Formats: sequence, structure tokens, C-alpha cells
Amino acid sequence: MDKAKLEALRAKFSGENESTIYTPLYKSIVEKLFDPNGTRVAPYAGVPTFLDMPYRQTNWQAPDFSDLDVAIVGVPMDLGITNRNGCRFGPRAVRTIERVGPFNHVLECMPGADLRVADIGDVPFRSRFNLDQSHQDIEAATSKIVDAGVTPLSVGGDHSISLPILRALGKQRPVGMIHIDAHCDTSGPFDGSRFHHGGPFRQAVLEGVLDPDRTIQIGIRGSSDYLWEFSAESGMAVVHAEEISALGCERVAEMAREKVGDGPVYLSFDIDSIDPAFAPGTGTPEIGGLTTREAQEILRALKGVDLIGGDMVEVAPQYDATTNTAHAGAQMLFEILSLMVFSPSVRRGA
Repeated sequence: MDKAKLEALRAKFSGENESTIYTPLYKSIVEKLFDPNGTRVAPYAGVPTFLDMPYRQTNWQAPDFSDLDVAIVGVPMDLGITNRNGCRFGPRAVRTIERVGPFNHVLECMPGADLRVADIGDVPFRSRFNLDQSHQDIEAATSKIVDAGVTPLSVGGDHSISLPILRALGKQRPVGMIHIDAHCDTSGPFDGSRFHHGGPFRQAVLEGVLDPDRTIQIGIRGSSDYLWEFSAESGMAVVHAEEISALGCERVAEMAREKVGDGPVYLSFDIDSIDPAFAPGTGTPEIGGLTTREAQEILRALKGVDLIGGDMVEVAPQYDATTNTAHAGAQMLFEILSLMVFSPSVRRGA
């Protein structure tokens, strides 16, 4: 090594300067995370919350969300499952994951500092047995968040939870959607029920809360393609997983942006969009899916989309002894939260 270069490095990064961070962006992150003694809270310490965000105990009879921009809420309900149940344990599993965030080095944001965010607990359910009533409870809870001008970010639970959330978000006008999943979830009744996790977006369109002409579904694959004719018939764009290698993640994200346009958009992420090699802990795994890196690349390329809400669903931790699925779910939740930093619709308080 050049001696002059070595001496310059020693002068800049050792002695009294050994803890100095010079890059302005990185310096601002460090100042928010570390105390004057150079330490920060250990990631494994304290009570676990979504993405280590502050916990807000919520009185659901008279909630006060006035000082929040984004509310992360657990939805531990899997009464709409058609295959392996257990994603009612998803929110708890995602809360236990540490070392996700707080800095998004690609989007160059720190959502926990850039937004006022809290884990507000779980949707209060009146019954653990009644699916229709549970959907009513989800809609009621989400409506309280939305009516307060706060953006909901929900952690399921099965994918049927998206229907009551969309009812709350789309009650004034239908919204667009970016949907990342192995399945289109636009089928008809299953065993006599229209409200299972394989059909929420068909119902949302028919109820007038989801605009199919501003909806794209990404990562679709598996043996159930014959169930999804409603997607094409209604005007949704469908990108099969087999197409993504040729298209590339950047082009897929560009297609999503073109489809949803400038209007309000809901982002729904099913963990089974990711290949079971990376995320086996889910109820309906399908091989041939996205890698975790591809999923991140697509999500990050959506920066600036007008997100008004989002969800991450279907983590069933008991099918994954490695906790990789919950880890992947927490990371995707962080990516969605990071996107909300740049959404025009997300309120930013003082």
C-alpha cells in the first residue's frame, strides 16, 4: 500500500476519529440510532414488535391514531384457508424477527425515523370461529385507521383479510392494486363460501372497491391457473412467474407502474410468491417462485407509487423450523413500509 495513502487513512479513521462517520446520509442514520456513548439497543432485547417499531396499546372502542402516519396491525386469522392452516400465527412470528432495517440502503430511507410509525397490536376479533364476523371486525378496525387519516399496513393471517381491508380503503372510490403472489385469488365459491383466501380480489371487484383496470398480479404459477379466468376477463394484468426471467425485475416493476398509473394503490404481498426454497412456511407453497432478491428488486422499483395501504400475508411458521419464512416476510414488510416514505398519500406529521 502506498505509504501516503495509509497515513491519510490513519489520520481520518483512527485515534480521535475512529468513530467518525463522514458520509452525510450515513452520519444522519448513526445519529438517530446510537447514543453519545456509541451504543444502541440490542436487537434481541425488549418486547418484540413489527420491525422494532414502538408499540402502541390501542383502545379499539375509542382509538387515537392522530399522531401516526402509518399503523402496522396484526391480523391473526386463518379461517379462509383452503389447504394448510396456521398463518394465524404469522403476526407473532414476524414480530419475533430481529435485524430487519432500520435503514434501507437501496431506497436510502429510514422509515421508522422518516415516518411516525407504530405497531398498534392486533385486530380485535369477537370470535375465532366465524369467518364472516371476522371480516366485519377487520373492516371495522381498518376503517378506524383510515378515517383517522393513517395508512394501514397489515400482517396476516390468510389472504382473505385483504377483502375487508379493501372495503375500508375503497369505500369512497375503487383503488388500484399491485398484487405479488403465486395465485391470482380471483376464483369463485369454494365449498359453498365466496370469502376464502382464493377469491378476495374477485369479490373486491364485484363489490366495487377494487379497480381491475388498475390491477396487476405478479408471480402467478402452479396448477390452479384454470381458476383465474376472472382476472383476465375483468382487465387485470397477470405476470406469470415463468415470464419474469425473460422480462427482468425492472421491466416487471415498470409494467406495474404503467398499469396502476398515478391513482391510489394497495400493495398486497403473499409470502407464497417467494419460492419455497426460500419461504417454505406457508399454506399453499408452489415451486418455481421468486427469489427473495427478485422480490426485493421488484418492490424497491415501485418507489413513488401512491400507496394508500398494504399487507403481507400467509406466513405459517410451523412449517419452517429455520424461521426463514418469517424472516422473509419481515423483510418484505420493511420494503413496503420503506415505499410508504415516498408515497404522496402517506401523511407526514411534524
